[in-house]
Amino acid sequence: LGSITYNSDGKLVDPATSVWAKHVVTMSLPMGVQVTVFRWGNYLDLRIRMPALPGIDGSCGNFNGDPADDTTEAIMARIGARVPHGENLFNTRAVLEWTDTEEKLLNLCPRDKYARAQPNCRDGSDLQIKACLLNECYGSNEHTLKMAKGLGL
Repeated sequence: LGSITYNSDGKLVDPATSVWAKHVVTMSLPMGVQVTVFRWGNYLDLRIRMPALPGIDGSCGNFNGDPADDTTEAIMARIGARVPHGENLFNTRAVLEWTDTEEKLLNLCPRDKYARAQPNCRDGSDLQIKACLLNECYGSNEHTLKMAKGLGL
């Protein structure tokens, strides 16, 4: 069916995490799917590699080669923010909470960037709007973790 390994091998998803020892779970699954999980003290980084499959869509996009429709807002518009109850693989759902650290990071977002983000982050629950703003302020910034740690967050 597949294989699983646990070691310290693997190319980091976020280079800022190179300061810590790596704890890596690699799963090689059927149909060319490979999942790499980097286990850190209080969170996970994931890398999923797989061939494009017809009709696939999810949090990482839809494999159509157009990054413009893989934004957080576009994905939420297509599939929603959460897995529908009938499709959930788990018995319980995680409670979504906005943390003090996220609030501090959002308050540190440069005002001009925050202002540009607001028109893109109007729809959804309060938590979804805040998450969108945080993504607009710091998304694709491989140094956000290092910056937050440097601020003592």
